[in-house]
Amino acid sequence: MYQVQRVSRSEFVPIRHLDYHVRLWGEPVPGQAPLVLVHGWMDVAASYQFVVDALSHDRHVIAPDWRGYGLTAGSPTDNYWFPDYLADLDFLLDHYAGSQPVDLVGHSMGGNVVMFYAGVRPERIRRLVNLEGFGMPATRPAQAPGRYARWIDELKSLHRGEMALKAYDGPDGVARRLMKTNPRLKQDQADWLAGHWARPNAGGQWEILGDAAHKIVNAQLFRVDEVLELYRRISAPTLVVEASDNSLDQWWQGKYSLAEFHERLAAVPDLRRALIEDAGHMLHHDQPQALARLLEGFLDAA
Repeated sequence: MYQVQRVSRSEFVPIRHLDYHVRLWGEPVPGQAPLVLVHGWMDVAASYQFVVDALSHDRHVIAPDWRGYGLTAGSPTDNYWFPDYLADLDFLLDHYAGSQPVDLVGHSMGGNVVMFYAGVRPERIRRLVNLEGFGMPATRPAQAPGRYARWIDELKSLHRGEMALKAYDGPDGVARRLMKTNPRLKQDQADWLAGHWARPNAGGQWEILGDAAHKIVNAQLFRVDEVLELYRRISAPTLVVEASDNSLDQWWQGKYSLAEFHERLAAVPDLRRALIEDAGHMLHHDQPQALARLLEGFLDAA
């Protein structure tokens, strides 16, 4: 089993009618910005443990489980809306940071959240890091009727039980699933993550701590013009980190490319990019030491 170096503690914070689970490492340091880490789709806050352990010095780290993930219960609805993540984050920063700007890091879906949030609340961010948060392919207005129809059809599929997440006989099965998704994940890491990524149900089956409703397509189209306006309002120095293994080609089959994402990044006023070698999309699992050094170099720079 993976040996944790820095032990976290859990808190539950009332946020917008939900008991939000937040994982914390370290204590607040006067004059030092809190480090806020937000996870991606079908992930949990504990996923950052390997990077926190790899930091060369203690930081006050705040990592929430997004609504419907980990130990944060899902909202009383049958689907999720991206703006809710922005509002949830704002309420969480009110609670933990007040008016103090934070260092904000997001992975994958969380990387998209932090980029949008930094355009909405630029004054709240001291430094911004996007880990493999690429956004989505551009859409056209003509796609709207089909998108709404697909959204309704998927809601019906969810209610018929056709979108349920697979359960596993035990944590070993969960660990195998994690390693199948990410072949670079080490056995000890997978064994440790399994206990945070899933829990046994009343029947003894291990269920993923993620609401199946997250699988439903967003009813609204992804508007690149809106994204670029948000990017232009980011005032914090911004670091975009990519893995050496490009996942976009596999995900989008030519509908969206890394080159298109880089074109969008030209709208960010103060941008730098970095590459983590020998890593895939879950680069915080694949190369936690390299990522920790990169983060510290950026966050601690004058």
